[in-house]
Amino acid sequence: MNVEVGEVYENPRCGERVVIRTPAAENGGARTVMDVYAKPGGAVSGEHVHPVSEERFTLVRGKVAFLIGGRPVTLDEPGQSVLIQPGIKHRWWNCSGEESFHICEVRKNSDRFEQLVLRQLFGLAQDGKTSPEGMPKLLQQAVTTMEFSDVVRFTNTPWPVQRVLFGALAPVARLLGHKGCDPRYMNRKPSERVELEKLPDEVLAHHY
Repeated sequence: MNVEVGEVYENPRCGERVVIRTPAAENGGARTVMDVYAKPGGAVSGEHVHPVSEERFTLVRGKVAFLIGGRPVTLDEPGQSVLIQPGIKHRWWNCSGEESFHICEVRKNSDRFEQLVLRQLFGLAQDGKTSPEGMPKLLQQAVTTMEFSDVVRFTNTPWPVQRVLFGALAPVARLLGHKGCDPRYMNRKPSERVELEKLPDEVLAHHY
């Protein structure tokens, strides 16, 4: 089931609320644009790389910190932006005491990104099947990692080790009922549908 403009997807573990601005279905998977709201202390679920996708983050309000290839970067003025190329380790978090709002644009493989992040990972978090930081538990992580290794690879363990470990665990996980691309999450309805916020010109300049 495709995501649509204005749909809201939430990750209660990570404190994220995502509103779809441009879905992948509009452009054949070339691009997804999302409004990302994060509670104070909210963060992406872990440091990771995207093998083929690039991401641009542009601040609308609040303050968001990044670690990009080991280099700290902070966006604290509307319109400030960072571009993260494929294969670069990164993570982000709301480093302020108020809700932050930034635009995240994913280019290339964005339909698969929607399936993994908004459907699978957010669905697992909603059902309490992740760590407090939003990471799937070991057997679930094995099948999800093997299914979506073209989209995201977490960096807490070197990828060659993950490939061997999760390759061995995934058949066991599947026998126990874990699914890397679970139809329950692929078909779960969004939390709600809302009107998009109007973006200032300095933010629109980066994305449109």
